[in-house]
Amino acid sequence: MREYTPTIADKISIKPNIAVIMDRMSEILNKSNHLFRSFGGSIIISILALVFVYVYLGWEAALVTLALMVIEVTFSFDNAIVNAKVLNTMSAFWQHIFMTIGILVAVFGMRIVFPILVVMFSAGLPWNEVLDLALNNPKEYAAAIQGAHTSIAAFGSMFLLMLALHFLFDKTRHVHWLKKIERPMQKAGHWWMPMVVSAAVLTFVTLLPANQHPKETAIAGVVGILVYLTVSGLSAFFTKQHEKSEKLAGKKLLKTGMAGFSAFIYLEVLDASFSLDGVIGAFAVTQNVILIAVGLGVGAVWVRSMTLYMVRHKVLHAYPFIEHGAHYTIGVLAVILLFSLFFSIPEAIAGGIGVLIIAASIAASKKADKDIVKI
Repeated sequence: MREYTPTIADKISIKPNIAVIMDRMSEILNKSNHLFRSFGGSIIISILALVFVYVYLGWEAALVTLALMVIEVTFSFDNAIVNAKVLNTMSAFWQHIFMTIGILVAVFGMRIVFPILVVMFSAGLPWNEVLDLALNNPKEYAAAIQGAHTSIAAFGSMFLLMLALHFLFDKTRHVHWLKKIERPMQKAGHWWMPMVVSAAVLTFVTLLPANQHPKETAIAGVVGILVYLTVSGLSAFFTKQHEKSEKLAGKKLLKTGMAGFSAFIYLEVLDASFSLDGVIGAFAVTQNVILIAVGLGVGAVWVRSMTLYMVRHKVLHAYPFIEHGAHYTIGVLAVILLFSLFFSIPEAIAGGIGVLIIAASIAASKKADKDIVKI
């Protein structure tokens, strides 16, 4: 008589726990696949960059590069959250542009070209001399970058403060995290409030006796406010045009054409503002411009991957307060940038506070009653 051999189905029926385990394994594999789809490119680029630095500059340089990558990713999480909100409204074409051309602008434009331009204008040197300075005299190059800190900090702080206040004064928001702060600000909200408050803060900081560079502070701060107004104004204009198209179509449409382009420009300027202080702070870790470019550049690629992951998995919907945490973090960063005009503030402070605020917003989102919170 032939011996009976239980099939897999028989085993599962006898031991239901096996089915549970298999389902769990399937979930883990699916999650791993999703994670690699979003972060696989960043992982490969990171490994190649570290191998390149190790081969040509040694293991110590590779460790420094790794540290810069981690710093950029950790301190730019709020940037990824805000990016995800905007990217979620854009068409697949403009999302692709942001993830390709946008990365090139972020890596080469802000991490390599921008510091050279800063030294060119602050020191009055031609670009070829600045490049020679960066490669052959990094200490002098770092000193020139630090000399432009006032203008960079004033511009970045005003742009980011405008962004944070625009969110807090927005009357159209239905979700509130810190109600005692947000509801009074919404009641007082008008389109001109962020500009008035930011201008008042800039005037106060400029006129402080301890401010040794009032002219540079005022000019750069005003430029920061105007750039935000210009970029957000164009974005709002084309968004309204887009909304008219939605009404005609009778359904929700993703941004294309000029609406998509204006959203793309908005994201690039936003990324630039976030990276301003990071480029300067990187010189506290190393004065080797190659390591700074590689470390911060790869970090910028990771920020793009985080943004894409949030869009694909609707993280902003799953965590309704995470956007609030990002904007509070942006406000704190703006204040820290202003304080950096008078004190030397380690980047770890800004990054640490940002991580804590966003972690608190995630925890609050998990506790929120999804039937009460309107998304």
